[in-house]
Amino acid sequence: WWLLRGRLAFAATGRLMATLAGVFVWDGQRIEEEELQRSAQEMKHMENISSLFQGDSQRLDPRVEQGEQPWEMIMDKKHFKLWRRPIEGTHLYQYRVFGSYTDVTPRQFFNVQLDTEYRKKWDSLVIKLDVIERDLATGSEVIHWVTHFPYPMYSRDYVYVRRYSVDQENNLMVLVSRAVEHPSVPEDPEYVRVRTYESQMVIRPHKTFDENGFDYLLTYSDNPQTVFPRYCLSWMVSSGMPDFLEKLHTAALKAKKLELEVRDYLSAKGGLEGGEGKAPAAEHKGDGSRSPAQLEYA
Repeated sequence: WWLLRGRLAFAATGRLMATLAGVFVWDGQRIEEEELQRSAQEMKHMENISSLFQGDSQRLDPRVEQGEQPWEMIMDKKHFKLWRRPIEGTHLYQYRVFGSYTDVTPRQFFNVQLDTEYRKKWDSLVIKLDVIERDLATGSEVIHWVTHFPYPMYSRDYVYVRRYSVDQENNLMVLVSRAVEHPSVPEDPEYVRVRTYESQMVIRPHKTFDENGFDYLLTYSDNPQTVFPRYCLSWMVSSGMPDFLEKLHTAALKAKKLELEVRDYLSAKGGLEGGEGKAPAAEHKGDGSRSPAQLEYA
């Protein structure tokens, strides 16, 4: 115990010293393989209870473990269902979407999510979206994202680490993101920094990565640092998430039909892990006036 405690204290001290020196320490911050595997297991669990997707049940999983909050269905659409559950000890919710598309390939949908340059073109709410740093060991990336929020709220900025995995053997694609702090991206008084944020996206092709049709599972939570009560935040998310998913879907269709140059992350993964770099940021200001249906998700 004392040895472990000493190691943890040493690691924490090391991160503090690195932060003071303006260096980002990946140890303890990168997304590990276990996190990717947990997300993949959640998708398999959803597939095991997929009969609920076709039924009228209002619960995602009636077999909730003791101490866990149950999932509550709040939206039932043609292409997806949306659930939420309270996060213990907070006024916030965790959200889960299970859906499918049949007119775009998994590869196209996956690439459009990862390509930050293309998102700047199809997402009008983006103020800034840049890769700050890459991890040679795992391919994890630190992203700085600034987005408009509904009027009268200030724009929000996120600093988060993301990592993706393409499992050819099990026919799965996984993208995991969560908030971190990075010394090269200090808080900007013009924006509100979101420090609590997690997102997991899992894609299961109906056939292959390059044939139309797939199911996806998106699990999402963040704390946007607002003074609005829980029901207001829930309303904004339940309005904004369908809008984002449809814009993402439309962007994938557009890239497919027009053969736009969207980076192929399935083919480029080896090169991504072997390269390191920082992307310059180009900032612009918008009018800041956005509707509740225009909340965004990374």
